[in-house]
Amino acid sequence: MPMNQDSTLSDMLPFSIDINIVEKNPDSFLSAGEIPLPKLYICMSMFFFLIGTLWVHVLRTHSSDVYKIHWLMAALPFTKSLSLIFHAIDYYYISNQGFPIEALAVVYYITHLLKGALLFITIALIGTGWAFVKHILSDKDKKIFMIVIPLQVLANVAYIIIESTEEGSSEYGLWMEILFLVDLLCCGAILFPVVWSIRHLQEASATDGKAAINLAQLKLFRHYYVMIVCYIYFTRIIASLIKVIVPFQWKWLYQLLDELATLTFFFFTGHKFRPASYNPYLLLSVEDEDMEMDDVVTTSTAMGEGVKKVKKLSNGPSEERESMA
Repeated sequence: MPMNQDSTLSDMLPFSIDINIVEKNPDSFLSAGEIPLPKLYICMSMFFFLIGTLWVHVLRTHSSDVYKIHWLMAALPFTKSLSLIFHAIDYYYISNQGFPIEALAVVYYITHLLKGALLFITIALIGTGWAFVKHILSDKDKKIFMIVIPLQVLANVAYIIIESTEEGSSEYGLWMEILFLVDLLCCGAILFPVVWSIRHLQEASATDGKAAINLAQLKLFRHYYVMIVCYIYFTRIIASLIKVIVPFQWKWLYQLLDELATLTFFFFTGHKFRPASYNPYLLLSVEDEDMEMDDVVTTSTAMGEGVKKVKKLSNGPSEERESMA
C-alpha cells in the first residue's frame, strides 16, 4: 500500500524536459533537392556575367550605333549575376549552419527586386520601340509602366514573404497565389507594347514609302513577341510542371531550367537588337539621316552656299558628316 502511494505521488510531481532535434542530411542542412543550389547559382552567375561582358564588348565595337536602351540591356545580365551570387551565398550559409545571415538575405532581396524590375522595364521599352523607332513614349506606353512597376513591387514583396515563411503556414498559400496572379499580370502587360508596335508597323508599311524597312521591322517584332511568349510559357508553366513531376531529390532541376531559359532569352534578345548598321531596327534612322542630308545639300546648293557641318542629335548616337561644296 505505501508503495502504491509513493508511485502515485511521484506521478503527480512536476517535471521539465528539454529535447533538441537536429534535422539535416549527412553534409548539409538543406533538403536533398536543394543541396546542389549553391553551386548551381554560382555557375549560372558566371554565365550571366560572361554574356554581360560580351554585350559590353559588342557595344564598344559598334559604338556609333549604340542607343541608351543598349546600355540598359547591358545592366540587366550584371544585375542578374549579382542577384545569383548573393542567392548562392545565402544558400551556402543555410547549408552549413541551418539558418541564413540576415544582412546577406536583405542584400539578395534588394538585388532580386532590382533585377525583376529592370527585366520587365527593359522588355517593355524594347517592345515600345523606344530609342530605336521613336524617342518619346506615348500615353499608352506610360500607362503600361505605371501598371508594371507597382505589380513588380507587389510580386517581389510576395516572393520575400514566401521565402521567409514556412510552407505549412496559412500565409504561405495565400502569398503563393498572390505571387502567381501578379506575375501573370506583369507578363501579360509587357506583351501589349509589342502588339501595339506590330500594329503600328503594319499600318505604316501600307501608308508611307518605306514598306521594305517597315516589313523588316515588323518581322523582327513578331519574332520578339514569339520569344516573350515562349519565355513566359516555359518559365511559368513548363518549369513549374517539371517541379511537380520530378522526384524530390531532383527539385533543383526547376531552378536549372528556369535560369537556362532566362539566359537563352537574354542571348537571343541581344542578338536580335544588337547595335549594327544592318539591323532592321536601325534602318529607319539611317534612311532618315540620308534624307535630311539630301535636303540640306539641295537647299544649300540652290542658295549658292557651301555645305557646312551638320550634327544630328537624338536619343541614340550622334553622327557628324562634313563635305565641301
